[in-house]
Amino acid sequence: MGFILWLVGAICCIWCIKDVWAKPKLDKVLKLVISIALLCCSWLGLAVYYFILKDRL
Repeated sequence: MGFILWLVGAICCIWCIKDVWAKPKLDKVLKLVISIALLCCSWLGLAVYYFILKDRL
């Protein structure tokens, strides 16, 4: 069960990182910082990105 949760989290994280890098108005350094934060914080980072940052970026 733990592997399935990890796999779903990894897929969602890759999806969010792809979404961040598709935004042309963001600076590359900011994109890199957001990507690293998403990778390090996994589910918490995904929740913050999806509910707070997605519409503001």
